[in-house]
Amino acid sequence: MLKMQIIGNLGKDCVVNTVNGKNVINFTVAHTEKFKDSQGVQQERTTWVDCAYWTDRTAVAQYLMKGKQIYAEGTPEVKSFQRNDGTPGATLSLRVRDVQLLGGRGDSGTGASSFTGNTAAAPTSHSDIPSPSDITEPIDDLPF
Repeated sequence: MLKMQIIGNLGKDCVVNTVNGKNVINFTVAHTEKFKDSQGVQQERTTWVDCAYWTDRTAVAQYLMKGKQIYAEGTPEVKSFQRNDGTPGATLSLRVRDVQLLGGRGDSGTGASSFTGNTAAAPTSHSDIPSPSDITEPIDDLPF
């Protein structure tokens, strides 16, 4: 099994399509890598990955907007083609299994939301977690 993970920013708003009765969310992620070349000069290289997220839960689409930082994981696909000038080319695409919203331009909140397979995990409330002052058990009472 091949697995690819990418963290990057969305290049444009996602598009929701229906293909043969199934929903697919298409989006493009840009990952920019900074490095020094052999002469020590700072360089930058951006890799664009076309993503297809086949899911019935399309509610995440409203959050997949240009500039948002996301984590996507899935199976990579490389497609070869011939350009109009006759030179060979290739595209990198990802069949997404998991998407996590990490942040991006205009975010007022913190934290990440995760959407896996056909289920969506909503951000959870932390009201049931006790604060450190609410814990009354002795610290040295370890169970081992």
